[in-house]
Amino acid sequence: MHYGGTYAEQMQRIVEEYRQSGEPWPAESRQIAAWAVSTGRWRPQQDTVIARCAEDIAKAMREEYITDPQGRRVRAMHAARVKTKNGVQAVLWADLLTAPRSHMEIAFQNRRQQIVGDCRQLKTDADSYNDNANSGVPIQIVFDFTQDLAELEIMDQLDQKAALQEANSTHSKLGMKLSKGLCSKDLISLA
Repeated sequence: MHYGGTYAEQMQRIVEEYRQSGEPWPAESRQIAAWAVSTGRWRPQQDTVIARCAEDIAKAMREEYITDPQGRRVRAMHAARVKTKNGVQAVLWADLLTAPRSHMEIAFQNRRQQIVGDCRQLKTDADSYNDNANSGVPIQIVFDFTQDLAELEIMDQLDQKAALQEANSTHSKLGMKLSKGLCSKDLISLA
């Protein structure tokens, strides 16, 4: 079946048809997708397959983390939305440890703008809910994250300290066993 409009509009029409068909609602997107494929409303095109593969690769890169020399868990790969020489928008990926500063500046600016966009949409959603569906006290959202970030940093420091204490404790236990004589089954129980 062919639908006009943008791809997103086509997907939205499929969701609406799913709802109209009497299928279970609320539903998982996977349920809707299975229904769309089984009823012939969606068929993969080559561009769609490549786009899906690109999305999966991008997701995998976003989920790759490393530990920096200070012990922080940081994202290894960073995307920067740039204009190519011929004026086309592209998202280029680079490794945190080898990317030029200019790439990382753009990547960090892009991620900050995504956060701002998410906050703006959250505020709009909350305002709409409060104005149209909330019969109680309005739900207020705080958008100053200073305290949240400070608390998370303290928790990270406490987690690192606890991990170091655990490592020292295990090392001490191993040292005590070595002084008493250690067999292979003792090594296994320490692991």
